[in-house]
Amino acid sequence: MSNTKKTLSRTSQNILKIGTFSCIRCGLTVPAAAGDGTRRNHCPSCLHSQHVHDHVEGGPSDCQGRMSPIAIAVLRTGDWMVIHRCIRCDELTSNPVCADDNQLILMRVAVRPLAQPPFPLETFGDL
Repeated sequence: MSNTKKTLSRTSQNILKIGTFSCIRCGLTVPAAAGDGTRRNHCPSCLHSQHVHDHVEGGPSDCQGRMSPIAIAVLRTGDWMVIHRCIRCDELTSNPVCADDNQLILMRVAVRPLAQPPFPLETFGDL
């Protein structure tokens, strides 16, 4: 019976190792599947990811850099996408927002352009 328990334990540990990844920024152990069953590639807590697939022809393949969330895009369908930029090679990628992503950080990223416009807000007083 003890052999069965050891086998189950090893199997469970392997599944956990395969089905999770560690966040490159905050270190959180993240399940590879989101709460709704979709595959995720970014941390639900801080929204950072790791650059593992190069989509730019001739780019530095699999540079392993940290992908920082820089913007939110909304598709015609109404689905939100997180736009990431690699801090090593500057490649941009988009990834679907998952149901269990940190809503506060999503909103912070979404409103950042309004909070930091490229012009002084005082100019609106003159209009």
